[in-house]
Amino acid sequence: MRQVELDARRLLCPLPVIKTQNRVAELSAGDIIKVICTDPGAMSDIPAWARIHGHQFIGAVEQGDDIIITVRVGPEHQNGA
Repeated sequence: MRQVELDARRLLCPLPVIKTQNRVAELSAGDIIKVICTDPGAMSDIPAWARIHGHQFIGAVEQGDDIIITVRVGPEHQNGA
C-alpha cells in the first residue's frame, strides 16, 4: 500500500477531480491519495466522484487555506485501468 499526495492548489472545478482521477489511474487498490486543494467545491466533488467510482472517501480537513481530502483506492480498481 502506498500513500501519495496530489497538489491541486489554485485549481478550480473540475480540475481537482480530473487530476485526482488521473493520479488514481496510476495507483493500486488499497493505496491512499491525499489531495491538497484550495477550491471549496472539491469538498463535495471529490467524495462524490470517489463513491461513484468505488473508492472510499476517508475524510477532509481544512488547514489554513488548504483543504486536504483523503481517499482510499477501491478494491475493484486495477493499476492503469
